[in-house]
Amino acid sequence: MARPKLLPDNFTLCLVGTVILASLLPVRGQAAVGFDWVTNVAVGLLFFLHGAKLSREAIIAGATHWRLHIVVLLSTFALFPLLGLALKPLLSPLVTPALYGGILFLCTLPSTVQSSIAFTSIAKGNVPAAVCSASASSLLGIFVTPALVSVLVTNQAAGGSSPWHTVGNIVLQLLVPFVAGQLLRPLIGKWIERHRGVLKFVDQGSILLVVYGAFSESVTEGLWHQIPLSALGGVLLISVVLLALALTVTIFVSKRLGFSRADQITIIFCGSKKSLAAGVPMAKVIFASQAVGAVVLPLMLFHQIQLMVCAALAQRWGARDLSGETRAASRERAAAAVARR
Repeated sequence: MARPKLLPDNFTLCLVGTVILASLLPVRGQAAVGFDWVTNVAVGLLFFLHGAKLSREAIIAGATHWRLHIVVLLSTFALFPLLGLALKPLLSPLVTPALYGGILFLCTLPSTVQSSIAFTSIAKGNVPAAVCSASASSLLGIFVTPALVSVLVTNQAAGGSSPWHTVGNIVLQLLVPFVAGQLLRPLIGKWIERHRGVLKFVDQGSILLVVYGAFSESVTEGLWHQIPLSALGGVLLISVVLLALALTVTIFVSKRLGFSRADQITIIFCGSKKSLAAGVPMAKVIFASQAVGAVVLPLMLFHQIQLMVCAALAQRWGARDLSGETRAASRERAAAAVARR
């Protein structure tokens, strides 16, 4: 039986199930300490495998397109934070302060890697540039995100830690495993390419572990008593507004700057999305444990909305390009037939 189009993907369903499980059966006490240790190991393994998977050749192939990368990085780390701040007076009454802190955290995150590249490919965009731009965004986010958070979301930062202390934690837990994976890529890169399912399992599994631990802590601290149902609707509305504005700006700017259609597609998909895979582990490092649940909730909702919207756009643009190529091929065949007469 065909899967209903409106039904979320399996991973999204797992995320919802994990939140429900943490709400009903949160991990507590010494079990929570052990669970936190397991989660840290899983997150380190995740970034190690991403480092080993990242192709240096693909990065070099797309690195020369510096104008495109600058536009994407400005959209990711400047446009989104400015939108989050500019919309705060208008939209913050729709949600709780903790949830709007999560919205601001969302605005500081790097772009996605896998889905940005996948959607760019489906829409017939510049895939090598997308690989380079999304990867650079993910790597820079390790440093840029905690610095932006220290400015935008100071009241929820973990224990009042300085941004440099937070960067140090992120470097130790995320960057060091990533660099180790890159260094070992010549030895294990081919194995990882042959076993992509392992990376997907670690990727999704580590996120589910962090989400379960975060919501367990937050539920114990009374998360659902602090967040009314109307505030969740507010988060959905804010997510839609943010994504719509980001898509509009990236479409307008990429056209005005004279980029080719393939490059425009890359800018739109890489510059309008935010990474759940990077955001959830970063939230665990940056924020106090009892605040993480409320912080990642807006990111989880935004993640699903961006996937649905960008998938529809990618399929539409890809089909349009395919039909254009078909018409061009038909015209060439007709011209060739006339020439033979």
